[in-house]
Amino acid sequence: MSEILLRSELPGLPAPRRGKVRDVYDLGDELLLVTTDRLSAFDVILHEGVPDKGRVLNGLSRFWFQRFEAELGLEHHALDSSWDALPDAVRAAGDVYRGRVLRGKKAEPLPVEWVVRGFITGSLWEQYARGDVVWDLGLPAGLSKGDRLAEPVFTPTTKAESGHDEPIDVPALEDSIGAELARDVRDRSLALFRAAAAHAETCGAILVDTKLEWGLRDDRLVLIDECFTPDSSRFVLAETYVPGAPLEPYDKQLVRDFLLASGWDRESSPPHLPDAIVAETRERYVSMHRRLTGREPEGA
Repeated sequence: MSEILLRSELPGLPAPRRGKVRDVYDLGDELLLVTTDRLSAFDVILHEGVPDKGRVLNGLSRFWFQRFEAELGLEHHALDSSWDALPDAVRAAGDVYRGRVLRGKKAEPLPVEWVVRGFITGSLWEQYARGDVVWDLGLPAGLSKGDRLAEPVFTPTTKAESGHDEPIDVPALEDSIGAELARDVRDRSLALFRAAAAHAETCGAILVDTKLEWGLRDDRLVLIDECFTPDSSRFVLAETYVPGAPLEPYDKQLVRDFLLASGWDRESSPPHLPDAIVAETRERYVSMHRRLTGREPEGA
C-alpha cells in the first residue's frame, strides 16, 4: 500500500493554509494545492487517513476539468500539473507527492456552496418530509426517500467557515451575488451535473448529488477547488442500485456508519478507525477513480 500523506511539508515554499483535506500554498501568481490523505466526517478530521485518497481526489478533479473544458468549453482554475511542471520544491520532496498536487489560477471564490441533486435524500428529504423545503423546486407529492428526481435540482447553501452550511433560497442568493450571476451559476452547475451523470452511467456508476465551487477571475466565472469526487459527490454503483431501496453511497459511508455506531458524541476526540474500514474505504476511492477514468490514480 502506498505511503500515506497527512500533512505536506515543502521547504522553500510559503507556509500553507491547511483545510480539512488540502494544503494550499500561495505562490503569488498561482496557488499550489496539495491534496492529502486526511479524512473528515461530521466536520471533524479523523486520526487516520486513507492511503491514496488524495491522489484519487486530485486525479478525478483533473479528469473532469479536462473533459468539461473539451466538451463544454468550461473555464476552470487548473493549470498544467504534470510532474515535470510542478515546482522544484515538490519534486525534491519525493514521490509521495506524485499525483497529489494541482497548480491553479487564483480566483475569488463565490460565498456559496453550489449543490445539485439527482435524488431526494439527505437534507432535501428531511425538508420534504417535514413539508418545508427551502427552495422552490416544484417537487411532486408522494416521493419516497431515495427516489430519483425527474430532473436534477439546484439547492445552494451558505459556505460556513465553521459548523454546518445552511440552505439559502434563491431570492437571498440573488441579493448576495446578483440575479444574473446566480442564474448563470445555476445553469452551468446543472449542465455539469447532467454531463457528469451521463458519463458516470456509461461506467456503471450513478451520480446522486454533488457540491461545486465557483469563483470569479477577471470577472469571468471559473470552476475551482474539486469536482465530482467521492468527497464532493455521492455515487452509487449501478449493480447495487434498486429503485425504492435505500441508497448505498460508494465512498466513506463505512466510516460514517462506524462512527455513528460507536456512540461518539461528535465533540470529543473521535475514535480510531479499524484497519479493515480504512482498507475498504481506500478500495472504494481507488476503484471509483478507475471506474470513471479507466486508469489507476497517478502514483498509487
